Amino acid sequence: MASITYDKATRRYAGSERPAVDALDLEIADGEFLVLVGPSGCGKSTSLRMLAGLEDIDEGAVWIGDRDVTQLPPRSRDIAMVFQNYALYPHMTVAQNMGFALKIAGRPASEIKQKVLEAAKLLDIEQYLDRKPKALSGGQRQRVAMGRAIVREPQVFLMDEPLSNLDAKLRVSTRTQIAALQRRLGVTTVYVTHDQVEAMTMGDRVAVLSDGLLQQCDTPRALYDKPANAFVAGFIGSPAMNLVTAKLTADGAEVGGARVPLTRETIAAADGDTVTLGFRPEALEVATSEDGTLPVKVDLVEELGSDAYVYGKLAETDADDNKSNVVARVDPRTPPAMGDTLHLRIRPDALHVFSTTSGLRLP
Repeated sequence: MASITYDKATRRYAGSERPAVDALDLEIADGEFLVLVGPSGCGKSTSLRMLAGLEDIDEGAVWIGDRDVTQLPPRSRDIAMVFQNYALYPHMTVAQNMGFALKIAGRPASEIKQKVLEAAKLLDIEQYLDRKPKALSGGQRQRVAMGRAIVREPQVFLMDEPLSNLDAKLRVSTRTQIAALQRRLGVTTVYVTHDQVEAMTMGDRVAVLSDGLLQQCDTPRALYDKPANAFVAGFIGSPAMNLVTAKLTADGAEVGGARVPLTRETIAAADGDTVTLGFRPEALEVATSEDGTLPVKVDLVEELGSDAYVYGKLAETDADDNKSNVVARVDPRTPPAMGDTLHLRIRPDALHVFSTTSGLRLP
């Protein structure tokens, strides 16, 4: 097993205005499950491929354990990669696919058979060892691809959106299996996904990227409770955090006719006459009176059984013409109707404040 270090690693593509990955500084502990997450084009897959040796590093370095692997070819890095499309040989059986890398390395047939059987037991695919990939379902093929990585006993597992080809129900069960398997094996794992729910449920830590830059790396709970900037706040969480622009006043901020009290420290740190207020759907409470509340006109009610979410816009008032979209969690037994106006109050302990210009979290 080994730790991983990105030391200001940068990747530039010819003709691009900005680097695909810009001075990535990241340390991954031995045995850790780290998830790289972000929107399409943020640089997460490029970061993984730089670690694998499939992309050149233009500046900086990448270390695996105490070795600088920046200039090493992929075969010398002691890593195993699981791809989105499984990459199985169709003419080989499951057992042959799983043991192929060991066969190429010249390992004895008895050792290959033993390691393949051990991995198959771990993944519950013993009954499929004599089948060809075309006779397997998507979830079974993904387990074969995992098995092929496991038999090599690498220092590092790299997984590039391995669940994206599976249906929704199978994704949930498979991600649970992968996370449990990684903890049992204790192999350092870097996992790439665009699905923030996947990231939050699987990773020991989650690194959020945007436009090639690392925005924040922390535990799932810390990302949810204390996002470093407005991008992380809006990306992590489902439904996403509400982000609305509010005018600063002497003792707080004003939005939708409601006055939101802020500390002197927060007001002093603001770099303009507005701030961005962030509040999650569960941080809103339906108020009985209209005083100091956010009036939200209901556009859609999403009933999920145990929960219900209201999607609407801040109603126009004389004081403020802000028409920001707002999502609120409401009582699923008594949801409002479309066209209703709800008066919502933000829980003070669940309010986040960000700079409108830089997007950074304010104290």
